Amino acid sequence: MATTPLHGTTSGTAETGPPPARSVLRDTAFLRLWAGTTASGLATWALPFVLGLAVLHRELGAAGLGLVLAARTAGFLAAVAVGGVLADRHSRRAVVFWSALAAAVAAPLLALGLGRSLVLMTLAAALAGAGQGACRPAFQALTAETVAADRRQQANAAMTMAVRTSTLAGPTLTALLAAFVDVGTLLLGIGLLWLVAALLPGRGAAGRPAAASPTPAGSAAPRASLRAEFVDGIREARRHPWFLAGLGALTAVIALGYSATGVALPLVSRDRYGTEWVLAAAMTAYTVGALGGALVTTRRRAGSEGWSALAGLALYGFAPLSLMLPVHPAVVIAAYAVAGIGIELFNVPWFTATQREVAPDKLARVSSLDFLLSYGLAPLGLALMAPAIGVFGVTPVLAVCAGACFLVPAAAALVPTARHFGRAPGPRAD
Repeated sequence: MATTPLHGTTSGTAETGPPPARSVLRDTAFLRLWAGTTASGLATWALPFVLGLAVLHRELGAAGLGLVLAARTAGFLAAVAVGGVLADRHSRRAVVFWSALAAAVAAPLLALGLGRSLVLMTLAAALAGAGQGACRPAFQALTAETVAADRRQQANAAMTMAVRTSTLAGPTLTALLAAFVDVGTLLLGIGLLWLVAALLPGRGAAGRPAAASPTPAGSAAPRASLRAEFVDGIREARRHPWFLAGLGALTAVIALGYSATGVALPLVSRDRYGTEWVLAAAMTAYTVGALGGALVTTRRRAGSEGWSALAGLALYGFAPLSLMLPVHPAVVIAAYAVAGIGIELFNVPWFTATQREVAPDKLARVSSLDFLLSYGLAPLGLALMAPAIGVFGVTPVLAVCAGACFLVPAAAALVPTARHFGRAPGPRAD
């Protein structure tokens, strides 16, 4: 597979070559942003685990846990689109600050309601989800402002490695701390992590992007509504066939493949293998594989990056496929590792291409559309998967979902501009 260097090719001599690009990990502004993103990731992944501990300690019922987590998801979905519009309308740094601060305020409210008021906990969880949702597209756009174009793939790989590390470290650290402090204190700790996410990132070096149609001097055009500006972001997304195709493929893999394995893996681990360790090992292998995939993308760029990314996304189909067959547990674990590698071989080029191809003043809105569809349909997929398995059985449902994981990305690869994610073939400018 053809690869290109991470640094540009527009300077230097034939004898010496271009000067090496400075590593993004030596950039203080990016490190602050990376640390803030990592803190938000730890807080995000720790919260469900902490609330699960509250159920074990009988401070929250199982039905209450479901209600609180559903409220967090609803808050996320309600805020992610609004957050994208606000991040394009105002300073991305300010949107990160206020949204993370909202999530930080929600944590002590959750602690206050624990064992006392389920209504307060539900409202606080919705606020936490809203803060998480609003900051996602703002973080994505702020990365493009903070990091030069020639280092964005490396930066996105570092960001996604932070997210994957958080999925391992968040619950693990929480479990260790739970031996020494109570659930209320852990919730306050989550609030402190969100406070770090609010305060640590700085302004992007490029500042707020200029509007696509500047207002003539001396005139005061009325501000468009939030809805109108979000629709404008949809129009921008429609300008990029590769984006719509890739988003459709990602949504299908998450809503069908990820949901199917999320429901089926615990059942298969229990009923076929008679042990819970297959479940734990497979999920760990997926995260470790994702870390490996992200690491690969910091070193290599495919010549046809869109096709390579979509092929990586299709690798998730091996996870439901392995659960269909009476194979050795090692095969299931290996399939999950491959799926993890593939998902990051997609994610990193996908984020980088979005930052490169989408109009800078609409980037947060287009990113919010990404999160809204890919994350928004996941709960629906999870809700429908268990009844489908009950009616049709595990194997037919897994077969359909595995087929979708393989075929939908393949169909997306046929869309014009999908081969290079919008970039015409030839020498790269970044």
